[in-house]
Amino acid sequence: MDQPTGNRVLTPDEHRLARWMLEHGNAEASAFLQQVDLAEVTTWKCPCGCASINFQIKGQPLPLPGVNILGDYLIGEGDEVSGAFIFESGGLLSGIEFYSLGGDALQYLPSTEELRPYEDAKRA
Repeated sequence: MDQPTGNRVLTPDEHRLARWMLEHGNAEASAFLQQVDLAEVTTWKCPCGCASINFQIKGQPLPLPGVNILGDYLIGEGDEVSGAFIFESGGLLSGIEFYSLGGDALQYLPSTEELRPYEDAKRA
C-alpha cells in the first residue's frame, strides 16, 4: 500500500497557504495547483520544531527525495526574518519548508499577508 497510515487532510489554513504560495510562485508553480486539493500532510515532523510540513498526493507514492522550489518567501523584518518555500519532487507537490535567516524558523503557520517574495529582498 502506497499510503502510510496517519496522513491527514490539510487544514483550511494549510490549504490556503499552499494555494497562495503556488499562485504567487515561479513559472512552474501554477501547474501544481490542482495537486493542492489532493494533498495530505504526512506524519513527518521537523526535528527543529518548525512548522514545516510534507505532502503526499492521494493515490501517489511518497515523493522522491529532492527539492525543486516553486515559490520562495520571506516573513518578518530585521533580525526576525525567516523564510518559507513550497516545493515539488519528481512532479509531485512535496511540502512547505520553513527556515531560519538569523532567528528561529517559524513554529507557526503564517498568514498569506505575512509573506513577501524572496526576490523582492534581493532587489532591495
